[in-house]
Amino acid sequence: MSAVVPRLWCLVDATDDLTLLTRLAEVGVGGFQVRAKRATTAELLRLTRVVLASVRPCGARVVVDDRLDVALAAGADGVHLGADDLPVHDARALADASGASAADGTRFLVGGTCRDRAQVEAARDAGADYVGFGPVRATTSKTGLPDPLGVEAVARAAGVLPLVAIGGLDVTTVPAVRAAGAHGVAVIGAIWRPPDPLAAAEALVRAV
Repeated sequence: MSAVVPRLWCLVDATDDLTLLTRLAEVGVGGFQVRAKRATTAELLRLTRVVLASVRPCGARVVVDDRLDVALAAGADGVHLGADDLPVHDARALADASGASAADGTRFLVGGTCRDRAQVEAARDAGADYVGFGPVRATTSKTGLPDPLGVEAVARAAGVLPLVAIGGLDVTTVPAVRAAGAHGVAVIGAIWRPPDPLAAAEALVRAV
């Protein structure tokens, strides 16, 4: 069973304008990562179901940040795991044992978070389908992040797994990370901060 990894991911929290989700999927945002660090488990599950109902009819994929249990309970298309979350190999084993798959029957996505090629190779060996790689540039969307890696690090790590670059990226910087070998990009502020998120998303779709 193959995995399908979108090229443009939009991270979603409950504080974002959820009424725009369907339109974002319609203009070409292919992946949505539900990331609500302050939500309770019940709140995260409800949010995930809202996102799924909004974007899945458009063919977009939805993964849940950190929480395999919520991803499976909601029927999401995958889970994205950080360095301090459930290890990738355990998530892969649990997802496979449950018979979980994406909505279209393709492989349930398990993503890892990496900062260099060795970590990407380890994630591949553990059963990851893709990795989030970053922060590529400085960002204010998340506190406590390590120093930016730069586009050169993307080039060094590319080619092992689909690499989704994240961190401070916008329509002006996406072409460089794609040229460096990134499969795609994940963004927060580049969509949610502009006065017209839909126009921003359309520009990102063209850039990616």
